[in-house]
Amino acid sequence: MLLIGYARVSKSDGSQTVAPQRNALLVAGVDPERIYEDLASGRNDARPGLIACLKALQAR
Repeated sequence: MLLIGYARVSKSDGSQTVAPQRNALLVAGVDPERIYEDLASGRNDARPGLIACLKALQAR
């Protein structure tokens, strides 16, 4: 089974980090190369990490 993960925080100013989410994904067995990340608001900002993650899922 191939696992793919996505982590996002709302602020890109350094006050938030994806580290806890990333660590949880790693513990769950997700390959680090299969973790996609965004550091931006989900409402107004582009989310290239989410787009890449969805493309990776479609390839399966």
